[in-house]
Amino acid sequence: MKMRVVVAGGTGWIGRMVTERLTADGDTPVVLARSAGVDLTTGAGLDAALDGADAVIDVSNIITISRSKSVGFFAAATGHLLAAGQRAGVGHHVVLSIVGVDRVDLGYYFGKRRQEELVLAGPVPASVLRATQFHEFASQMLTRSKGPFIVVPKMPCEPVAGREVAAALVSLARAEPAGLAPDFAGPRREEMTDMVRRVARLRGSHRPVVPVRLPGRAGDQVARGGLLAAGPVTRGSVSFAEWLVTGDAKATAPGG
Repeated sequence: MKMRVVVAGGTGWIGRMVTERLTADGDTPVVLARSAGVDLTTGAGLDAALDGADAVIDVSNIITISRSKSVGFFAAATGHLLAAGQRAGVGHHVVLSIVGVDRVDLGYYFGKRRQEELVLAGPVPASVLRATQFHEFASQMLTRSKGPFIVVPKMPCEPVAGREVAAALVSLARAEPAGLAPDFAGPRREEMTDMVRRVARLRGSHRPVVPVRLPGRAGDQVARGGLLAAGPVTRGSVSFAEWLVTGDAKATAPGG
């Protein structure tokens, strides 16, 4: 059965991958965007956008390290999406979250925790997919780092390809609501500093990569493997080394 799927955050990098996957599968994606008169933080335009939708895939995001800004954004956006989804009779609300979000006390993660809480206790049947850092995250760090050095946090991780995460979100939307789904992680453990070095070499950058330990409690939690998958886990198949030779690795960095 073909679906009509609303994609919150559909103009962003991972949102575009979700939309492409839906289109390739013959489904009808509806991208929420302010340019189309939809504002997640106020709820404006949501009722019209969600009319007739079978499912919602929420990959909306805010770039911040502030706990209060993160919680404020995700609480407002999620609350409006759930209320509009209930009014529209949406059958499945799928959210992208982060592996370790409940074990690492980064300011941004508190907003994602609040999002998870609202969705799992909300009025629309839901699934939450926690994914590890994307392969593309190394590219983002390279692009956003200015100056003569590339400063990268020491971060053991199990990176996964963004397109595999997008496919997993679409598969979840087709299935029965699962609540908190098994973690979704890449096939191999990597170190973020090494990943950034390899992307830099690929792009011809000669700036030295400087590894730094994240400060405070969050730094300790990351160093102890807080961002690694735990318990039931589904593994992607594309390793970071394989991703490096794809068009996605050679393209302009997302968010850059």
